[in-house]
Amino acid sequence: MVTESKPPFPPFTLETATQKVKMAEDAWNSRDPEKVVLAYTVDSQWRNRDEFLSGREQIKAFLYRKWAKELDYRLRKELWAFTGDRIAVRFEYEWHDQSNQWYRAYGNEMWEFAENGLMQYRFASINDLAIAPSNRKFLWERG
Repeated sequence: MVTESKPPFPPFTLETATQKVKMAEDAWNSRDPEKVVLAYTVDSQWRNRDEFLSGREQIKAFLYRKWAKELDYRLRKELWAFTGDRIAVRFEYEWHDQSNQWYRAYGNEMWEFAENGLMQYRFASINDLAIAPSNRKFLWERG
């Protein structure tokens, strides 16, 4: 039997917590729900804004909906604090809708990890701000 794991493992150091945050940023910027969901335990529990999700299948469905709506999504995460098996992150991301209205979202996440390095709890508080294209911070090519 193969046991899933995703290093680095808790307890975290500044170096490994920073690595975990960068790995999450890179995965989310891929906008690939099939890839992103593998960082979470099978029974992972989430609160994202006003949605409560339980397990990889609900998380995957949520991510497909999210990135179908939030076009050209680009994210930046910053380590805020860590201890033992928990990491706190500050983030912002930009996206636009079908009408080409751009938004910047600001938020905080609290993460708790299982011993195998997979995230078992994710609690996210997020606020959106409509922005003009000229106010974008994150200028990447489409894709």
